[in-house]
Amino acid sequence: MTALAGAGRCDPSLIEAARGGDTEALVSLIAIAQPDIRRYAARNCRAADIDDAVPETLLLLYRRLGTLRAVTSFSAWLFAVARRACLRLLRRSAGMADAPADDVEMRLAHLAPDDIRIDLSRAIQSLPDHYREVILLRDIEELPIDEIVGVLGLTRESVKARIHRARLMIREYLIRD
Repeated sequence: MTALAGAGRCDPSLIEAARGGDTEALVSLIAIAQPDIRRYAARNCRAADIDDAVPETLLLLYRRLGTLRAVTSFSAWLFAVARRACLRLLRRSAGMADAPADDVEMRLAHLAPDDIRIDLSRAIQSLPDHYREVILLRDIEELPIDEIVGVLGLTRESVKARIHRARLMIREYLIRD
């Protein structure tokens, strides 16, 4: 949760005041959280979605802060809101809630192998660096998860999550293209 470290360092009394309807406290809270949300979106959203994910998250912060149960869970709550915004934008750009695997197969079935390679290469190049790195190690170099953990110095869970997200982004790219 280090992506929202600034939001986690917010004064609990500021969060409580904003929850209670204090407009100045809410404006201050939004100003403090905005850079952290942008940093999170830059690492976890497609590049085209960053400028949409940040205001969408801030709008939800503005509208739903009163539903926050505990002031101490603010950064985790904001992290979840930002994550959902990134996923929602990814799905929206694909034009559907969830694209079945058949759609990718149907889209690629009529293409020549060279065209598939070009599309796949472009999809991989469109990934943020940290996702591209893990997908190249796993799917191109065919390294096992444990070796990728050693190469990147990440936890096993982080590697698996990045692989999953990268594959979703590649799938989305291939469907919309």
